Amino acid sequence: MSGFEHYAQELAELDQEIRRYAAICGVDLSQRYQLEACLAEHHDTWAEDKARSSLQGLLVLRIKLEAEMLALGFSPAPLLPPETTAAAS
Repeated sequence: MSGFEHYAQELAELDQEIRRYAAICGVDLSQRYQLEACLAEHHDTWAEDKARSSLQGLLVLRIKLEAEMLALGFSPAPLLPPETTAAAS
């Protein structure tokens, strides 16, 4: 186990940070093309690139947490509520 004893709480906190950094980057998480463009765009200096890099790292952590939860038989909540993802389609 990765040390996440309270999966729902950890996932909620991680999602809050993901949404925060997405807002800083000006990314609507329901728009996949915006997210992909943001993650592909590197800036010249670390200070300019920090939010994008943080968002990318948080998304990787979420994927790892989801994989761990699934391996243990848990169902992770979606990052976006179902009505948000349906509107993006």
